[in-house]
Amino acid sequence: MQVKNQREILKKIGIASLNEMQVEAGQAIYSSAEIILLSPTGTGKTLAFLLPIVGELRDDNKEVQVLIVVPSRELALQIELVLREMGTGYKVNAFYGGRAFAKDRADLKHKPAILIATPGRLADHLRRDTFNPREIRTLVLDEFDKSLEIGFESEMREIVEGLPSIQKRILTSATHEVIVPEFVGLSDPKYVNFLDQELEQLQLKAIISPEKDKLDTLLNALCHLADKPGIVFCNFKDSIRRVSDFLSHHKVPHGCFFGGMEQKQRERALIKFRNGSHQLLLATDLASRGIDVPEIEFIIHYHLPVRSQEFVHRNGRTARMQRGGTAFILHWKEERLPDFIPSLEEEILNIAPVPKPSPWATVLLSGGRKDKISKGDIAGFFLKQGGLSKEQLGLIELKQDCAFAAVAKNKVPQLIHLLDNQRLKKRKLRITKV
Repeated sequence: MQVKNQREILKKIGIASLNEMQVEAGQAIYSSAEIILLSPTGTGKTLAFLLPIVGELRDDNKEVQVLIVVPSRELALQIELVLREMGTGYKVNAFYGGRAFAKDRADLKHKPAILIATPGRLADHLRRDTFNPREIRTLVLDEFDKSLEIGFESEMREIVEGLPSIQKRILTSATHEVIVPEFVGLSDPKYVNFLDQELEQLQLKAIISPEKDKLDTLLNALCHLADKPGIVFCNFKDSIRRVSDFLSHHKVPHGCFFGGMEQKQRERALIKFRNGSHQLLLATDLASRGIDVPEIEFIIHYHLPVRSQEFVHRNGRTARMQRGGTAFILHWKEERLPDFIPSLEEEILNIAPVPKPSPWATVLLSGGRKDKISKGDIAGFFLKQGGLSKEQLGLIELKQDCAFAAVAKNKVPQLIHLLDNQRLKKRKLRITKV
């Protein structure tokens, strides 16, 4: 990729310059056929491999050229979002379980240059021969430590063996503890290893509960942290339901995110968290990878994960990209912490009121990218016809067939009254509160 184009992309996504890891990774990807990129969560690995990959795409090739395999739908959607915001002009699609297969087929009528997919859905496509895998020259295994776990191994073997023309293999991870199976096809990979450069902005602190049941201490901690955006990690969906019921009883606003939820619910929970409609998210380790919300100021380990890798990934949700953040370990005073937890300074909690509700709400528009609607179109629609000021309109997220926008909560009734069933780009839109 020419430097000029790279500068334009960085400007579009609001980054002044690449960090040391991203520069070194880009050079390695350009010059080597096999790369293992190791860097802490939150340091920008996605952009580190996307920039050189986009730079090597061929305009005259109308088939899939790059395949990015990811362990979760959320990570697939996150990479797709980054690529769209880069504005490269190349088509990109994300395929994953829970998405209608008919939508995948429709997207494949005009092949994406870059395809992002979870192992199960991708293996299904290869079995059905829905696209030509012989033009794929670059394979990325993002968060490969998760994708190569036992549950995915047979599908991953099937996928790699079904790609006969791979010339470049890129593996990324935020942890050391991974053995790469022989079927991946690495012979002499170049390592770009920044794992020893810990996130200097991350603080680790303890919150000690006098009782074995930690709910009251959690409530006190959230009051102490006031209105800062953060994630509370639990190990089980039943625990999230219990914590959620308790916080709802005490009128603490929050969203939930775990594997038992429907895909649409999970996506909307993340959208509302990203745009500030929810300042607090209760989540399982499903949220420890693949969601990018740079403004997170803290995480709380309500339960500690079993493995040190997940501890690292959870902590990587905060203190991202040179921003500060704190990871709190909430534990009973008699509880013995695992060996991977260092000695911790205790956070002394101040008595404080319950956090205030967010001033933002999320609205859903029934039109999206397929209707030739852009973020700028939506902003103009809301500001001119909806009567909002710039300060009353927040983050807009554009999807293929719909869009979401954060709006000042007290302006939502006015907005719906003025804009529901009105036309934008020849499309009559429905507008509803999420």
